[in-house]
Amino acid sequence: MAEETIAVQVPRGPGLEGWLAVGSAPRGGFVVCHPHPLYGGDMDNPVVIRATEVAQVAGLATLRFNFRGAGHSEGVHDKGRAEQDDVRAAMATLAARLPAGTPLGVIGYSFGAWAAAQALRPSAPEVPLGLIAPPLGMYAFDFLASRPGRLLLVAGTQDSYCPREAVEQLAARTGASARVIEGADHFFFGKLYPMGEAIAAWMAEVIPAP
Repeated sequence: MAEETIAVQVPRGPGLEGWLAVGSAPRGGFVVCHPHPLYGGDMDNPVVIRATEVAQVAGLATLRFNFRGAGHSEGVHDKGRAEQDDVRAAMATLAARLPAGTPLGVIGYSFGAWAAAQALRPSAPEVPLGLIAPPLGMYAFDFLASRPGRLLLVAGTQDSYCPREAVEQLAARTGASARVIEGADHFFFGKLYPMGEAIAAWMAEVIPAP
């Protein structure tokens, strides 16, 4: 599925750069959010690209973008606060390129998971939300309510930023689908394939093929 450059305009905010792929007759779409920009995170991160690829292979439209202050996006980093507006603007941009009523979801990796979770919960509990290596050891995610099947947690057994015990506790509290990748660290070095398989399986559940 070919990608094209696209501008994401945040209402009363900066313009963001992104890559959009729509394809022919997608049954749904996903926005993909990157890790912490102050530590080199951007939309070309390998985990972001892998998540984007599996969505496209499944026939889903995708939009990956750079948060404010990252890459060529305008604005400055805001520690996850204004980045919530970036997530919502990206969703609106993707929705505008798809037929009305097309189901949309969001995948966030690390800092992107934190920003996406704040942007969508509890205000939009119906939106499928995939959290890849969410930094549960650094930030509180206690605002996530029970929404069985609409929430995915993917983490590795060697991830110090996302302890396995915290993943299991959050999954038990929210009813999230938890996929733990044996031997994976926070960056999924050598584990991008099983990580992608976990994401693909969940996507097939939340936006099933006709």
